[in-house]
Amino acid sequence: MRGGCGVNLRFDAFLVGWLMLLVGGFLLLPLGAALVFGESPVPFLAAMALAAGGGGLLVLRFRSAERKIRPADGFLVVGGTWIVISVLGAVPYVAAGLLGLEDAFFESVSGFTTTGSTVIADVTVVPRALLLWRAMTQWVGGMGIILFTIAILPLLGIGGMQLFKAEVPGPVADKVQPRLASTARSLWAIYVGLTGLEWVALRLAGVGGYEALCHAFTTLATGGFSTRNTSVGEMGIPAVEWIVTLFMLLAGINFVLHFKIITGRGREVLRDSELRYFLGVVAAATVAVTVILHEPGARLLDTVRVAAFGVVSILTTTGYVSVDFELWPQLALLILLILMVLGGMSGSTGGGIKSLRALLSFRSLKVMMQRLIHPHAVRPVKFGGSVVPESVLSGIWAFLTAYALLSLLGAAVVAAYGYDLLTSLSSALTAIGNVGPGLGEVGAYDNFAHFPALAKLVLAFLMLFGRLEIFTLLALFMPSFWKR
Repeated sequence: MRGGCGVNLRFDAFLVGWLMLLVGGFLLLPLGAALVFGESPVPFLAAMALAAGGGGLLVLRFRSAERKIRPADGFLVVGGTWIVISVLGAVPYVAAGLLGLEDAFFESVSGFTTTGSTVIADVTVVPRALLLWRAMTQWVGGMGIILFTIAILPLLGIGGMQLFKAEVPGPVADKVQPRLASTARSLWAIYVGLTGLEWVALRLAGVGGYEALCHAFTTLATGGFSTRNTSVGEMGIPAVEWIVTLFMLLAGINFVLHFKIITGRGREVLRDSELRYFLGVVAAATVAVTVILHEPGARLLDTVRVAAFGVVSILTTTGYVSVDFELWPQLALLILLILMVLGGMSGSTGGGIKSLRALLSFRSLKVMMQRLIHPHAVRPVKFGGSVVPESVLSGIWAFLTAYALLSLLGAAVVAAYGYDLLTSLSSALTAIGNVGPGLGEVGAYDNFAHFPALAKLVLAFLMLFGRLEIFTLLALFMPSFWKR
């Protein structure tokens, strides 16, 4: 069975069914936690029943002999799956009587997209097993986005991501190559390993096992959901803040580079221009914020810790907070707003426009200015020693244009309800950038519960657009996608 655009609908539905079953499998951990903690298992049993029933039906009903994933199938499966699993992830919140439908969908989308914005004003009243599921949605979504970025985006030709074809094992034609499976296993091993290392480090720093697990899940996912109302800073342990800062930074780095280090290709990593750019931004922003925040008589190391935590948290789009950064001087807030847009590296769990696009857009702008001054000079944009095709550059500029327009649209919807400009703009940017906290009425210690239902729905879809690199989901809204 084929759709009008030539997609293999039977196989697409088959894949979505298997992914629903996979999400149902992940529900076993919070179900077990509910039994251990003496809490009701009903919310998780309800979600598992829906996942097993819906997923099983799709798997059994839509088997197909032809199992090829074409670009159009990729758009449909990825976009459809993210929406479906977000609905599944909302079920425990509704079944527990904690949230209504629109709030539960918002919270679930925020989890799976690793955004971290929340409509829960007081997490201390939430059952611990449900908080574990909340953290798990981010952890599952974080690994999912790594595989999506590295394995699927090059195939779909999303602006700038084609460059991964030259450096990442994975699909190179219209079908999934066998080596993608080994790549996925390697990345999963690194992801799980880093999560385990952070859990051990947090335990050694004095954090309880349950909280250490929840924070390890949401740090490596650069998600930022915490078991504390005022996030990591509420623990009051400087060592914890340093540990979380380190692992947020690692999570914001392309996981392919972690793989190269483990396989003894450290020199290649040191030569990676995107990594040098990313770390340069971290260093420059940390120094700048430290200078702005430091006061006479204060310990410099404490100021550096607060500055580094805030910079890394926002740049990697994790969204943890150690202090109320809304009390910082306006210049420091402007730096955070810029970092919110830039985001982490491509191939990481971070959001934003990604370092790769930012770096190439800067280089493209520089070359353009040079061409204006020297019209006859041949100055191509290069990355990794190779010339970047014009098609890639045009894709990047198209992405940035769409990113800006969707941000303005989201801000306009929020502003239409009477919110101030800062709140409206930052809520849209934090949603599409998958950051979590914003400024104004969605600041460090605030939440999104006060937004009207339509605004929450729009922001939830902005999260999905941002996490799926905009074009993946946008393609499904184009009439031409559904035509031959």
